Amino acid sequence: MTMSADQAVDVLRAAGEPTRLRILTLLASEELSVMELARILEQSQPRVSRHLKLLTDAGLIERFPDGAWVFYRLPVEGPGRRLTDALLDLMDDPAADRDLAALEAVRDERKREAQAYFERVAPRWDEMRSLYVAESAVEAAVERAAGPGPFERLVDLGTGSGRMLTLLGKRAKVSIGLDLSQQMLNVARSRVAEQGLPNVELRHGDIFGTRLPGGTADLVVAHQVLHYLSDPAAAVQEAARLLMPGGRLLIVDFAPHDLERLRTEHQHRRLGIAAEEMNVWLEQAGLTPEKPVYLKPDGEGLTVVIWTARRSRDQARAAA
Repeated sequence: MTMSADQAVDVLRAAGEPTRLRILTLLASEELSVMELARILEQSQPRVSRHLKLLTDAGLIERFPDGAWVFYRLPVEGPGRRLTDALLDLMDDPAADRDLAALEAVRDERKREAQAYFERVAPRWDEMRSLYVAESAVEAAVERAAGPGPFERLVDLGTGSGRMLTLLGKRAKVSIGLDLSQQMLNVARSRVAEQGLPNVELRHGDIFGTRLPGGTADLVVAHQVLHYLSDPAAAVQEAARLLMPGGRLLIVDFAPHDLERLRTEHQHRRLGIAAEEMNVWLEQAGLTPEKPVYLKPDGEGLTVVIWTARRSRDQARAAA
């Protein structure tokens, strides 16, 4: 896809302002809300919103609402993205360094809030799953989706209380569970020990950068994790990196919903995930999506979705 000379001038005009260049630099790191951008830039939300509208109209960024919040991100591809990448490659601005430092402060605050939340709920984590279909039904569907095994290596990203490890670990020669919360890891360690699973390793680790070798897992699980993340697509990419040829990624999360209170009460960043968006993430990660499974509650509540996707057996993936 290309653009005409007039279109190119309009796009350059939209980008040609210091604050808008700062916004592009920040969105090159991750998707952000208007409120977060206003905080980092130390400008009012209405002023930041005007800049965002100009950039959106020019095709340099994408706007997507999620419940009562609105997030912005760079497009994955296209002439606007190529132009943005070229501009940012040429930039060497001290303001950008300050903005990125402020972004780290926002990330740290998010992490502290999430950590505090998980530590509050760790002792009663499983009791909080009352908003959706019975956990027994979800787990039965997960077992069917995972397949009978045996698995050489199972990796559970954001393992939480370790339930996926105790559910699937007996089918794996080696299982690894990662989580950022030490309190949750302690809960998981207790549950794994109770189940008598000797070949399970629990690590303090980041879903965006697991530091695990690539191409070594035949099953990677992300159970009720993605809706907490600022960049779930990056987490899918990292999960895909871990898969060996023929390996399967299994994701459990919610379909889109409107329970806004889950943001403030339970730190959900996204109110569910649309099937179209998930398919894009999986395909961009080099995986082949399979038919998802939808588990709907009997009455009011949230629909649970189980997505699976495979790494092609003839597709080589370099280990990191």
